[in-house]
Amino acid sequence: MSNEIKISDAFSNGKAFIGFLTAGDPTIEKTVEYVLAMAEAGCDLVEIGIPFSDPVAEGPVIQEANLRALSNNTNTEDVFEAIRQIREKSDVPLVFLTYINPVFYYGYDKFFKRCQELKRLRNYFS
Repeated sequence: MSNEIKISDAFSNGKAFIGFLTAGDPTIEKTVEYVLAMAEAGCDLVEIGIPFSDPVAEGPVIQEANLRALSNNTNTEDVFEAIRQIREKSDVPLVFLTYINPVFYYGYDKFFKRCQELKRLRNYFS
């Protein structure tokens, strides 16, 4: 696919402005809104955290964001739905911050299949 979204495109100028948020903090709807706003504001790439109950490798700000998202019952499927909605309006490169536990729980094959589906989705909306 010639229109495929590539993470390397974010670094075409040698540097990239990368935004970050934890999906579901404060809500999934706001996650979509904030990612689109980051893209409009010039982010070259947006990193989206998949909420996890024990983000021990993260600092207190991301730990608290995870706990708030989880208190809203945000799950991996919700995160994928947010990505689908973002892809309807933007082709900003996206990456996940996650631990292996949510991927394992969701199912490796199912998780990566879903990532591939959403990677290609923008082409269908364009």
